[in-house]
Amino acid sequence: MNDFLLSAPTLTAEHRQTMRKLLAELKTVPDLADRYDGIETIDSLDDLAKIPLMVKNDLNVALEHIKPKAADATTWTFQSGGSTGAPKLGYAPTGLYMEEVYAHWKPLDRDDLFVNAWSAGKMWGSHYLNNCLVDLSKCTAISLGAVAPNEYDAWLEFFRVRHVTAIGGTPSVLRLIFGHAADTGVTLPEMRKVTWLGEAWDNQLNIDIPKVAPNAGRWGLYGSTETWVIGTNTPECAQDTWHPLPSQLIHIGEGDMLDFTSLKPNGLNPVLRYQTGDAGRYVTCQCGRETTAVQVLGRRDGVVKFRGFLLNVDDIVAEVSTRPGVMRAQLRITEFTEDRGATLDLLVVPSRDAAPDLPAQLRAHIVGSAFGLSTVFNHDPESFQVVLVDAPVANDRTGKTSNLVMRKA
Repeated sequence: MNDFLLSAPTLTAEHRQTMRKLLAELKTVPDLADRYDGIETIDSLDDLAKIPLMVKNDLNVALEHIKPKAADATTWTFQSGGSTGAPKLGYAPTGLYMEEVYAHWKPLDRDDLFVNAWSAGKMWGSHYLNNCLVDLSKCTAISLGAVAPNEYDAWLEFFRVRHVTAIGGTPSVLRLIFGHAADTGVTLPEMRKVTWLGEAWDNQLNIDIPKVAPNAGRWGLYGSTETWVIGTNTPECAQDTWHPLPSQLIHIGEGDMLDFTSLKPNGLNPVLRYQTGDAGRYVTCQCGRETTAVQVLGRRDGVVKFRGFLLNVDDIVAEVSTRPGVMRAQLRITEFTEDRGATLDLLVVPSRDAAPDLPAQLRAHIVGSAFGLSTVFNHDPESFQVVLVDAPVANDRTGKTSNLVMRKA
């Protein structure tokens, strides 16, 4: 029971009622009913610990059967994922639960001019969730959406002339914007706030933001389409450490894997011990708050099999991203016919000061490193290439980039 983290002072009668409702809903799903057979109620955290874990496919099956609807508001359906796996669905009522978030996390105020740089792509909730935050903050907003690389100069000048004070987006999008600004000598001294969600923080931003916006602090949200916002952090917190909302009950299980239970009385997604794929641990945050926080250690599904070799995508991308001349890195696996096998490309967005022989340097570094790839390409070295690109491969719908891109020849 000590592995549960409850932000509320105690497990209330309303919390118990919410968990019983979730259990009852899941019992109606024909393909999931067997796993909950014999579980009659949830009255304590000990009871909750006996509930089987859910994963993405389980929740998708449940949502397809239940088809949630809000009691007194419009029901919004959102989708995330789909870049390297099956899409994930989430439902939310009007307001997208942002009133609770705003009660505990206020990065924006009435005097801010905020640029919403999350893509307004099909069925992706981040852009609209942040517009709800803007409404609560009563600030002025520019709903910019996705920006192409050839538009950076014009928009950065627009931000400067308009005295933009805050910007928000996924770290992969922010990195390209701030990286371009740093490379071209643009400064935005009036920008005080950078908000982010949707991906892990990118350490390159810790280098570029002080150059471009020396007065800006970062404000983050952690969650998913299925769970909605789980926790928040502020400029005083570590970038991987989160303070859970009272509506989120967190548990750390085997292998440090995190699972989440929604305590929202009006929650639409049946999130009952739902495992997102992230690992974590409980910590005391450096911000000084006395409440226990969660340090998210990253995903545990970033390993793929390539030619029989287990490839840790996140480790390789993280290593390459620290090399001189690299602004952004991404792996691309292309599947061919069985007689040819798969090929691996390291896609690299170079910085302006990148050396002319950067591809050769990176290839020698990766093949000769501890990643073990030298044995994979012994017989066909041409199947591994380092390719310089203007921008990483992004999801057309959301603008998000993942560390791994899979494609068929």
